[in-house]
Amino acid sequence: MSKLILAAEVYSVINAALEVLKKLGHGFHEKPYERALVVELSLRGMSCQQQRCFNVVYKGTKVGEYIPDLIVDGTIIIDPKVIDKISDHERGRMINYLRITGFPVGLILNFRRAKLEWEHIILTDPKPRMDANAHECPRLLGWRAQIAIARSL
Repeated sequence: MSKLILAAEVYSVINAALEVLKKLGHGFHEKPYERALVVELSLRGMSCQQQRCFNVVYKGTKVGEYIPDLIVDGTIIIDPKVIDKISDHERGRMINYLRITGFPVGLILNFRRAKLEWEHIILTDPKPRMDANAHECPRLLGWRAQIAIARSL
């Protein structure tokens, strides 16, 4: 990977998540971590949106909705988790979330243990693929994603 997209913002989010884990500890359900992240990111001067709705559209017809937990600075999807381990399931979902929203970066944060586990997902072709205004869903071929190596801090 040559250059990280939104590297400073991702760094700030990871540091905020580390602070939340340090103060709250591990073992809660996802919601307290989500809410604490909103507080911590706000204290750091970053904007946060919770539960913003995005339409999933197929050939001009709305077939569902996607509601991400958090969006930071209008460009990064944050998916806080309390699971045994981040797996291909979570990675695949994040790639779909990025495709639906058109955002370039997603972070999966796992608060299960005393050490934060996180993965940084980058969509290298961040154009919305399922736009509510589109008459037809573009071909899903040609999109690519890069997945950063999972880190425990």
